[in-house]
Amino acid sequence: MIDAEGEKLGVTPTKEALIKAREAGLDLVLVAPTAKPPVAKIMDLGKYLYEKEKREKEAKKNQKKQVVKEMKFRLRIDDHDFDTKVRKINDFLKEGQKVRAVIMFLGRDIMFKDKGKELIDRIIEETSEYGKLSRPAKMVGRDMDIFLEPIKAENN
Repeated sequence: MIDAEGEKLGVTPTKEALIKAREAGLDLVLVAPTAKPPVAKIMDLGKYLYEKEKREKEAKKNQKKQVVKEMKFRLRIDDHDFDTKVRKINDFLKEGQKVRAVIMFLGRDIMFKDKGKELIDRIIEETSEYGKLSRPAKMVGRDMDIFLEPIKAENN
């Protein structure tokens, strides 16, 4: 048994431990039930649970959330529009975000999958400085997509 100040009191019968806890106005909490003998601690249970919840919230807040950004392209895209979208993809990759680039085949565009593949290759080439291909081109319905992930800096 451990008292409220953290001092070890040794092996104590349960009834005696409960009496000591009541006298102190605290709770008797089983800390390690599987240990031989089981370890109990005299503490304020409400305060303990509150602090535990607070630590869990803080840990959750500090967790890094991975968001996949998406950039959509049409098969017939102007060079300036293409450059703008690729620049934005590079910005996402610099920030350490994953990017999904999607080529949308609308109407009769679906007949020109080879041109979609060329566009995908152009995207990969333009983003190779900041990102690498994490999943090759794949048709999903009427869309062809790729996933790019940021290149880790070697000096970190």
